[in-house]
Amino acid sequence: MLGIGTLAKKVFGTPNDRMIKSTRPLVAQINALEPEFEKLDDAGLIAKTQEFKDRVAKGESLDSLLPEAFANCREGARRALGLRAFDTQLMGGIFLHQGNIAEMKTGEGKTLVATFPTYLNALTGKGVHVVTVNEYLARRDADWMSNVFEALGMSCGAIYSQQPEDEKRAAYASDVTYATNNELGFDYLRDNMRSSLDQMVQRAHSFAIVDEVDSILIDEARTPLIISGPSDDRSELYQSVNMLIPELQDEHYELDEKTRQISFTEEGNEFLEKRLISAGLLSENQSLYDPESTTIVHHVNQGLRAHKLFQNGVHYIVRNGEVMLIDEFTGRMMSGRRMSEGLHQAIEAKEGVAIQPENITMASVTFQNYFRLYEKLAGMTGTAATEAEEFMEIYKLGVVEIPTNRPIARVDEHDRVYRTEREKVAAIIESIKEAHAKGQPVLVGTTSIEKSEELSELLKSVDLPHNVLNARHHEQEAQIVADAGKFGAVTIATNMAGRGTDIQLGGNVDLKVMDALAADPEADPEAVRQRIEAEHAEEKKKVLEAGGLYVLGTERHESRRIDNQLRGRSGRQGDPGRSLFFLSLEDDLMRIFGSDRLDKMLSSLGMEEGEAIVHPWVNKSLEKAQAKVEGRNFDIRKQLLKFDDVMNDQRKVVFSQRREIMESKNVGEIVSDMRHEVIEDLVAEAIPPRSYPDQWNVEKLAESLRETMNVDLPVQEWADEEGVDDDVIVERISEASDAMMAEKTEAFGLDQMQQIEKQFLLNTIDGKWREHLLTLEHLRSVIGFRGYAQRDPLNEYKNESFQLFETMLDSLRVEVTSKLSRVRPMTEEERLAMVQQVQAQQQAIAAAAGQGDAEAAPEPLIAEFDESDPSSWGNPGRNDACPCGSGKKFKHCHGAV
Repeated sequence: MLGIGTLAKKVFGTPNDRMIKSTRPLVAQINALEPEFEKLDDAGLIAKTQEFKDRVAKGESLDSLLPEAFANCREGARRALGLRAFDTQLMGGIFLHQGNIAEMKTGEGKTLVATFPTYLNALTGKGVHVVTVNEYLARRDADWMSNVFEALGMSCGAIYSQQPEDEKRAAYASDVTYATNNELGFDYLRDNMRSSLDQMVQRAHSFAIVDEVDSILIDEARTPLIISGPSDDRSELYQSVNMLIPELQDEHYELDEKTRQISFTEEGNEFLEKRLISAGLLSENQSLYDPESTTIVHHVNQGLRAHKLFQNGVHYIVRNGEVMLIDEFTGRMMSGRRMSEGLHQAIEAKEGVAIQPENITMASVTFQNYFRLYEKLAGMTGTAATEAEEFMEIYKLGVVEIPTNRPIARVDEHDRVYRTEREKVAAIIESIKEAHAKGQPVLVGTTSIEKSEELSELLKSVDLPHNVLNARHHEQEAQIVADAGKFGAVTIATNMAGRGTDIQLGGNVDLKVMDALAADPEADPEAVRQRIEAEHAEEKKKVLEAGGLYVLGTERHESRRIDNQLRGRSGRQGDPGRSLFFLSLEDDLMRIFGSDRLDKMLSSLGMEEGEAIVHPWVNKSLEKAQAKVEGRNFDIRKQLLKFDDVMNDQRKVVFSQRREIMESKNVGEIVSDMRHEVIEDLVAEAIPPRSYPDQWNVEKLAESLRETMNVDLPVQEWADEEGVDDDVIVERISEASDAMMAEKTEAFGLDQMQQIEKQFLLNTIDGKWREHLLTLEHLRSVIGFRGYAQRDPLNEYKNESFQLFETMLDSLRVEVTSKLSRVRPMTEEERLAMVQQVQAQQQAIAAAAGQGDAEAAPEPLIAEFDESDPSSWGNPGRNDACPCGSGKKFKHCHGAV
């Protein structure tokens, strides 16, 4: 008998069915327009784009333009690529335009789907960003799809790391820009550290389509993007701490594998205290609980985490003397990515490689907050339904499952559960042998590099030819994936998220053609393609007869999505295939989430060596365990986001204020207001409200004015006058400081003074923001302890970070006022000394480079030396007076890191 819910679904359909049904009239309209657009010549398609742009400019909505724009785009893609979009691809494009996530199975053509909403939204002229998970895909998709956009009269660019600034600016100015999530985030941060508008590369955040949206917005959302600068070298401390960690016994620490948390026990703290004192890292009378021990405790904790929570080959690998992190979700190396708070240095000490200096944060943002900057956001992936709640709660994105163009013919078998790892591995080898014997291609999914290489060794021992795809073989990725569908191929791969290259049965024709032409450049490309297509058709037929691609999972991942991504590699576009997961009670997921009861049950059933349990109940209980882990990870990300939202509000204020300053030609009013507020604060501190003259601290006020305002005023005489109150004193000080600043403006000239004010303001904001970020990092690391006092850590963090922000703004006003009060034009003697210093430096460089004597050195461009233009200062020494005339050393002024 059917349940009420099932019955209701049969009658009314699921919400997803109803959404799919709602797009059918639009798809019918697009199809009806097809003959009309087929008649247009190539110039006609471009003319249509201009017509659409004009209509948008006059106020017509994108929704009303959708059928025509999609029809034009479909025709452009058909001519440029030879691909005519299916109805299901049009549906995906409609949902993307509406700001949803389109869940489309592997091989359904997501790259082409993205062109439809991208083209439609680019008609506004604001630019559209298409986001991919790696640079290979960003460049490949931009090269491939630019043919479509250019056929429609639109420009297309790609962003990549180490790209020249002019090229990057041009790519962002294009109608469509392909980029990785990392580069977009870093460019946003870099733009907000620029000192003028013309240096910025990004423009408005209008619309973004995120490919592999679950990987980017969920898996990577826990790690913030950080731009940092080097701090003091502390490698000796890391090495000293690293030597102590191996001495720890099990009773010295507690490890919770479920939450990946580790902490010292009381015995551990006592043991450490003694060892740290004997190693000279703690003084005799110092305890680990003393405030001055905070730094050493932090380093010891990070050393413990490095040794007990992070494994070589699983979380990182060592390559060329460098610790490279591994993305646990895609199995890729994350080049250039380092863990913060000294954890990366602790791992470097553990592995005995060179320890890079720690970094201080100069700017940071999470992907969650970066992508929420966009007015409209959409995404594509093969697996999003399991995280639908998170997408809606964090990003306000709905998830729509798009039906496949052809019915899925893949058979997903029930998991096989063995008692031990040894029995499981033996069964895996046997299963691979069986499939290989009949020519069925096998894709073996593993959860770590270490396990993929262990399995590879076992296959070598039984003479089974195979390929390994993991972070160590990252460069051959596209080739290995393309070959994975060949007759008899065996491919071992770490997680398959966002690989970007489909596994085609019989192999990839395009790559085979490219290889053949590379081997014989003189050959006729058309003849080569015809020969390879004929060979491919024959091989594909053999693979289909063997049963299509066989996906073999060696264990379940914490997330159902990763398992589904692996399964989804088989059965593309209606191809046959099968998937099967092999598990053992010793697997991490099974071991951590209650395999004891299952082990007892299997023992009581009298299971024999090598026998497996196969039952739908096992699958259900495993999925429940995975759902629990997913829920816990969601809670962690949600909590992180709540903390980051506090910083994000402050980040928005600082970044918008910077932009306002850069856009203003004259910031004199801002600087003047700051100066007057500082004067009011100084007077209020020395002359409390409603106090008597004999309670005034006039000497302190005079001293403060000399230090901060660089003015020497007869404050004592004013205080002795009859009827003078604090308001009068504020007014007189303001008049004196205004007069002094007016003199400076006259001495420098108005334009130059405006430049100096703007530069000082921006530099000081940047310095203060860096200090503030560091303070917030330290606050975050200790705020959790407030929970022991029955106080909510998040509320405490909000209150304290707000107070810190106010303090930062106060000190910003004081520092800007102080710097500007001391700036002055250089004297002729100082200018001459600076010229001689620059000449001497240039002569020394010329001599060192072997360019002959000093007389032959090129004439330095000293005539253009300008106090307000750092580019004209040459190379001042760190301890020299700053050329801007502030009176400070260069390292404390414009040379500050």
